[in-house]
Amino acid sequence: MGNRLSKITTKTGDNGSTGLADNTRIKKNSFRIQAIGDIDELNSNLGLLLSMEISDLLKKELIIMQHDLFDLGGELSIPNSSIINENQIKEIENLISKHNDKLEPLKEFILPSGTSAASQAHVSRTVCRRAERSLVSLSIKDKINPNSLKYVNRLSDYLFILARVFNKQSGKKDVFWKK
Repeated sequence: MGNRLSKITTKTGDNGSTGLADNTRIKKNSFRIQAIGDIDELNSNLGLLLSMEISDLLKKELIIMQHDLFDLGGELSIPNSSIINENQIKEIENLISKHNDKLEPLKEFILPSGTSAASQAHVSRTVCRRAERSLVSLSIKDKINPNSLKYVNRLSDYLFILARVFNKQSGKKDVFWKK
């Protein structure tokens, strides 16, 4: 990477465009930049979650996902590239199963609440769903790696389960929705 990031203020985006990793320039309001921004926001929310009191094991899982999201952002910044792969999807599916097997089965919808970590996991989940919608919008216009859509969909499931895990670990019960 060298000194590539040593100059942050370049003024090249002052006209409403931004550069992709393949050196093309596109408008900052494009579907691609929207998706990249939503993935970046999701990654930042995971960073906030990592700043909370959570187990080292769960921190390790989340850090891997942060790296995956950074890879996904890189993938999106190079049109027609594929970085996210089936192994990453399988890994997240395994984590979902592992954590969900230790939870009580749900019979009702739950409200996004509980501990600070659980609540932040829910916020991250909703940002993840928005990022997924942005990827779908982009995929209608441009070809994207189908594994990226699968990964983000699984990640939102993982974050839902994780919120429940945080509540269980702290002794809090899920708050059920009342009709």
